Amino acid sequence: MGLALSLVCAVAALVSAVRAAAMALPGRPQPWPDHLLRRTAATLGWAAVAVYGLGLAGVAWSEAEVGDGADSTPAPACRMGFDPETIRGLTHHRASYLPLRFDCVREDGSVYVSDPDLVWMNWTWAALALTAALLFLGMHHRTELRARWDAVR
Repeated sequence: MGLALSLVCAVAALVSAVRAAAMALPGRPQPWPDHLLRRTAATLGWAAVAVYGLGLAGVAWSEAEVGDGADSTPAPACRMGFDPETIRGLTHHRASYLPLRFDCVREDGSVYVSDPDLVWMNWTWAALALTAALLFLGMHHRTELRARWDAVR
């Protein structure tokens, strides 16, 4: 489900990006700055959901592998690709969907991250969503800010 969501949002982000790039072509709709802001905010919003959906699928997949057949506990995501010294004393895992995390916990309480890619995914989707929200708010308050600016001058 998460991969499908990510794929749909990635396609929507590409369509929105093409529509935003179309503002540079002749025959663009007027007033073009409003359309450009709207399309750019949509592109960034769809991209944020696509990145989050991809990370969500990764966490959900790692969570689903636990307890699914022989040799599935502790979590395979915490064991595969790590040296024996790292996984020594591994007892359980902790999964989080906001922010995206899949942590592996040892007997002594120390924790290591099973997938370092989740760190950049968290920062990326948060930055994209924040930028989209700021553009969206700026788009709606643009006329008011323009009127205030003209009144000051």
